[in-house]
Amino acid sequence: MLIDQIIGQEEAVETIKKAAKQRRNVLLIGEPGIGKSMIAKAMAELLPPEDLQDILVYPNVEDTNNPLVGVMPAGQGKKVIENAKKQNKGQEERRNILMITIIAFIMAIGFLTNQFLSAIIAVGIVFFALYQLRPKGQQSTPKLLINSDGKEVAPFVDATGAHAGALLGDVRHDPYQSGGLGTPAHERVESGMIHRANKGVLYIDEIGTMTMKTQQELLTAMQEHKYQITGQSDNSSGAMVRTNPVPCDFVLVASGNMEVLKDMHIALRSRIRGYGYEVFMKDSMKDTPENRKKLGQFVAQEVKNDGRIPHFTKEAVAEVIKEAQRRAGKKDALTLKLRDLGGLVRAAGDVAVEENAKEVTVEHVHEARKQSRTLEQQIADRYISQRKEYSVFSNEGSKIGCINGLAVIGNSSGIVLPIAAEAAPSQSKEEGKIIAAGKLGDIAKEAVQNVGAIIKKSIGTDISNYDIHIQFVQSYDGVEGDSASVSMATAIISAIENIPIDQTLALTGSLSVRGTVLPIGGATYKIEAAAESGMKKVLIPASNMDDVLIDKKYVDQIEIIPVKTLTDVLEHALVGPQKDEFIKSLKENKIDKIKNYIPNPTDIINSKPSKSNN
Repeated sequence: MLIDQIIGQEEAVETIKKAAKQRRNVLLIGEPGIGKSMIAKAMAELLPPEDLQDILVYPNVEDTNNPLVGVMPAGQGKKVIENAKKQNKGQEERRNILMITIIAFIMAIGFLTNQFLSAIIAVGIVFFALYQLRPKGQQSTPKLLINSDGKEVAPFVDATGAHAGALLGDVRHDPYQSGGLGTPAHERVESGMIHRANKGVLYIDEIGTMTMKTQQELLTAMQEHKYQITGQSDNSSGAMVRTNPVPCDFVLVASGNMEVLKDMHIALRSRIRGYGYEVFMKDSMKDTPENRKKLGQFVAQEVKNDGRIPHFTKEAVAEVIKEAQRRAGKKDALTLKLRDLGGLVRAAGDVAVEENAKEVTVEHVHEARKQSRTLEQQIADRYISQRKEYSVFSNEGSKIGCINGLAVIGNSSGIVLPIAAEAAPSQSKEEGKIIAAGKLGDIAKEAVQNVGAIIKKSIGTDISNYDIHIQFVQSYDGVEGDSASVSMATAIISAIENIPIDQTLALTGSLSVRGTVLPIGGATYKIEAAAESGMKKVLIPASNMDDVLIDKKYVDQIEIIPVKTLTDVLEHALVGPQKDEFIKSLKENKIDKIKNYIPNPTDIINSKPSKSNN
């Protein structure tokens, strides 16, 4: 069963089992590609199929624009239609026999009385009258709106991105609506996805993209368990047609990321939360032997489900697991973004098929990684190549105020982010300013503002006498996050103190206001980008060292240096004759600060308590 194929989402699986048993609605929140739709399908398998129903739409003799609705157990709808057709066929045959008999009788009388013209006119009148009085087979036969015959599993309907007519049902436009030639109203009624999901699961991903009106109608259907079908276009002839309420007793499984919550109808989310469950799904799981076996299971499932690629050797599976470690981006973790990982499995299988190999090997997985690069990775490669060609950044020598920062695009591709700083005398008598050029996000802007306080605390220099200009060179796509804090601070200090920075070095890290280097994301991809750009050393937060899983080809190309404080960073990044004296004074300044901060124990004992002491 699908529920047994879900990997790493134990809490979500247990919730879905409870929700299926009690028919509760569920909201799944998490990153794309971690199995939200698979969980919804698994829930459909857990619902009892014996409750399925057939739904028919009947013509309404009293009001043709208000078709009637009939509900019966699964499999009975076809029998009703067949019986109706047989009955109509018998009536049609009897009508034809009667018509032939009457026409023959009239023609016989005309022949005997030599009144042929009158007889022909009489035949025409009789034919027209009998045609008008015919039993209208199509008009009287009901339409099977929902057919559940032979279904062994409760329905699963993916309504992601559906417009109102497809979701809620619609009535087709009839261009022949006048003159008695039109299609009967009940034949033009089309079921919506909410009706086809009756007694099953309705799944909607990115539910916040639906209009508020559609979400409101969906809420009504959830509450009432039935919903009338009418034309969704005011200009259509179907707008006059409105059926009796049609059953739509579905379980809603909605999903999306955290951003989708802002655009969800408040009452709809309240309904899910009050009569169901909200689940925040994981994007990684612990790197344990048991979970590695689960990823082995995942590879086997992908091979079987694809049906066109060979199975993997044990070593190839181990290589896929290693890639899962890399993509997790943190120590002792395996990624649960299995859709992307499945893409690597299929790409490796395709490489093996091209070579007519009976099994997928490690070499096939390596080749698949090259061939199945994401758009962001391809952009990053071109980005690095162009910057090398036009010397946007330097990977040799030293420069004042220029540093090679590192960034990530698309969560899986590293790039070198050159940063330049210049310190000029303040134009304001009151205070200096920090002016940053580049499309900075909110967090990046806050990081820029914090740098001033960090520098003042770390090196004892008051930068209020300067206007600091920071440029993120060619950052056309903008800068988000605060992982450039270390790079900015180093570039500014270099500019103020007039000490060069080693250009063979790249670095990344976030800074606390106390000068501590904090962990960042994407360490592996940033290091690989530095190596690709010809850097010899890279500084990363010491707390990220266990997260590093770079390719073997980069191991001998670049030296990875862990740092804990801004002082550590400056000690490795700055070069030149002034460096040693500056670092020495920096360390002595810190020791003096600590000595000055520690109070005399005797003074504490002899002091009297006061509000200020408290």
